[in-house]
Amino acid sequence: MKVLVVEDEEKIAQFLRKGLTEKGYSVEAVKDTDAAFDRLSAGAYDLIILDLLLPGSRDGLELCRELRTRGVRSKILMLTARDTIENKIEGLDAGADDYLVKPFSFRELLARLRALLRRTEIEEPGPIEFGDVTYDPESREVAREGERIRLTAREGALFELLLRRRGKVVSRSEIQARIWEDSFDLSTNIIDVYINALRKKIDAGEREKMIQTVRGVGYRLRASGAEE
Repeated sequence: MKVLVVEDEEKIAQFLRKGLTEKGYSVEAVKDTDAAFDRLSAGAYDLIILDLLLPGSRDGLELCRELRTRGVRSKILMLTARDTIENKIEGLDAGADDYLVKPFSFRELLARLRALLRRTEIEEPGPIEFGDVTYDPESREVAREGERIRLTAREGALFELLLRRRGKVVSRSEIQARIWEDSFDLSTNIIDVYINALRKKIDAGEREKMIQTVRGVGYRLRASGAEE
């Protein structure tokens, strides 16, 4: 998951970059709105953590409004010392998805980012198709080669996360943060246990193997018939 931190306070920017990187996010940081606009014009980010009081030709609110006007759909979390109701309403009306007041708890920040990511996924309702597999998150049923496979709640959450990435690699630390919400030690083998359970159900028998391990990184799904 790509995150752009737009923050001119170096200590906060370093704190966010270090903490989020350790949680499996891919993080870039810039100090002013002009640099942020250039980065966002050059590529897409899943999340933007945006301070309000920033140097540059526009402030954080103006940047937020401009991004929404241009159709940028990245989730935006405003991070600021302004804590009045009016300030929050102004930020949300400008196009922000959430608002967090400084000083803040890093655990709360992570929880809010997870909530924003879940909100992104809710925007794509209904069954998910990938290769020869169709998955219905509501019933937790996988349809593959004419067979219907029922997943447990945790198996379903993990499989849905992999499906939402459409074949991209999902790191172990992101799986931990999204599925278990930091409630276990990453050094345990619980992720491997659930991956193996999914393989036994979805990749059983002579089926083409779609759940792949990317050594030292994480896991991804490979569509049937896709080239390596």
